[in-house]
Amino acid sequence: MMSATSTLAMTHLVPLAKDLDENKVTPGVLGFIVFAVIGGAVWLLMKSMNKHMKRVNFEEAPEEPGKAPAAASTEGAKGAKGEERTA
Repeated sequence: MMSATSTLAMTHLVPLAKDLDENKVTPGVLGFIVFAVIGGAVWLLMKSMNKHMKRVNFEEAPEEPGKAPAAASTEGAKGAKGEERTA
């Protein structure tokens, strides 16, 4: 069940397909456009990522040797209800 539009399109495209060299396949203009759009999207994503990474202000606090981090030692010893865990 082909519609009239698809039948008309096929009759116009079949002669064009026969003019092509069967041993040579190229991506053509559509392939270039798709590749250019993907390249542009990657460039924009990298530009956005660099902008966001410049905003990050990460400074690790100097840790004293032999001392465990305070947050890990207090939270690790207590359960959900504040009771002490047993291993």
